[in-house]
Amino acid sequence: MESTFYHRLTATSLDEELLSDSCCDKILSASEVELLPLLDAAYQVRKTYFQNTVQLHILNNAQNGNCPEDCHYCVQAKTATTDIDTYSLKPEAEVLAEAERAYQSGAYRYCVVMSGRGPSPKRVTQLAQLIQTVKSRYPIEVCLSVGLIDEPAARTLKEAGLDRLNHNLNTSESHYPKICSTHTYQDRMDTLRAAQAVGLACCSGVIVGMGEENSDLIRVAKELRRLEVASIPVNFFLPIDGTQLSESFTRTPQLVPTTLTPDYCLRVLCLYRLLNPSAEIRVAAGREHHLRGMEVMALYPANSMFLEGYLNATGKESLRTLQMIEDAGFTVETNSEISEQLQTEQGGVLLKELEMLRPRMKSNT
Repeated sequence: MESTFYHRLTATSLDEELLSDSCCDKILSASEVELLPLLDAAYQVRKTYFQNTVQLHILNNAQNGNCPEDCHYCVQAKTATTDIDTYSLKPEAEVLAEAERAYQSGAYRYCVVMSGRGPSPKRVTQLAQLIQTVKSRYPIEVCLSVGLIDEPAARTLKEAGLDRLNHNLNTSESHYPKICSTHTYQDRMDTLRAAQAVGLACCSGVIVGMGEENSDLIRVAKELRRLEVASIPVNFFLPIDGTQLSESFTRTPQLVPTTLTPDYCLRVLCLYRLLNPSAEIRVAAGREHHLRGMEVMALYPANSMFLEGYLNATGKESLRTLQMIEDAGFTVETNSEISEQLQTEQGGVLLKELEMLRPRMKSNT
């Protein structure tokens, strides 16, 4: 592909014009669109809005399991058979202790997540008090993910000082019935609109690799742009045993998401950056699993990521993530404790022991 193609991608995005669906599909699937020039085109947009900074987020799985919803991708769904530890909402002292640890770990944003369909009015009041306490103690942004909420609940959380409400669209409206039956795509849209109606910033993203078509990913990216969401987490489906979606992939091999190569994942991130130039694009769950050795390249279209893993799945060790960011020439947008932590906790070089140097001798003894 000629260099003018990539320059046009950057120019169109920076001019806040929409790429055509055919161009978006070409980004995702055309072999003549080379990955490195594509990454550079997305990076030029990212650099314009975010320079070389990276925001770090830490998730607190504040209430785990016992969910009445049947989201086919989730280990906490009522249909999942995955063996997880379930618990009700953590006590305030525990949530506050984790907020302090998140701040001291260098997180820009502390993300509190609860399982369930949505909070009761009593629970909303409790959460509002919790948010006020966190905000009064630590200079850290707070994002909350609590399922479906209405406008009065959103207003209460906004007045308490909540910085963002997370509620992912996950996939397109046409594909949604294939991944959930206990609530609808419209229910999720209504929650985002309730938050926006009271002036609450929204975080909403997608899960890639759930049997969707390229057109579904394009529709979600453009819908998020239309909604003007502040933050877009791009998750890559983790095939955990016991989830309804993983089981369906096993029973029907042709449904296995073979498209989730490192190359494809990076193309999705580039597409979401080019279609949402000023939004925070977060490379989220599944980055280690699917990007593998090319994980660092995600920083060129994306400007944020999680530390310390995800809701139920572990991630890369925090120090290795921090080192990866620093080695690539990016700067963590957070407090100044990070650099000292890296310097003090970085290990030395290990020498091979004799059994590694001469493994054959060991086998002959």
